[in-house]
Amino acid sequence: MSSKLRILLITAAIIMALDQATKLYIDHSFRLYESVTVIENLFNITYVRNQGAAFGILSESAYRIPFFITVSLVAAVGILWYLSRLGADKKKAVFALSLIFAGALGNLIDRIRFGEVIDFLDVHWHQYHWPAFNMADSAITVGVALLLIDIWREERQQKNTKQTRQS
Repeated sequence: MSSKLRILLITAAIIMALDQATKLYIDHSFRLYESVTVIENLFNITYVRNQGAAFGILSESAYRIPFFITVSLVAAVGILWYLSRLGADKKKAVFALSLIFAGALGNLIDRIRFGEVIDFLDVHWHQYHWPAFNMADSAITVGVALLLIDIWREERQQKNTKQTRQS
């Protein structure tokens, strides 16, 4: 088994297990819209369900479920294709893409099971709330951030190498 595939499988298994376990816990331990303060004026655990995408986008569309399932599957296949094209030395990018892959599949499971996604992480500053999210959303966000940092570092390194050669 290649190191890329090993990273993908281990990362996806851990993230998806954490995502589904936390959603299962929230679904069985909280009533819908129940909220528990963790850090006053900053962080709550609040059980909500999101029928749309980020910020509730497309939540009222009749085509939302097939659309989101299709987008998730296309993203997963695209990530697998891109991973197959990456060099074995690109472990940071592989890890970042594995986080995005796992997050996409975690939310896909919810969409297939419930037709919506269970969210519960409620970050806010007093009355100003960021939309609630979950472990899968967190994995996607961290994966995208790590991928952008990796691309930025690689571009800087290539620029420095080019400047060194010209000197």
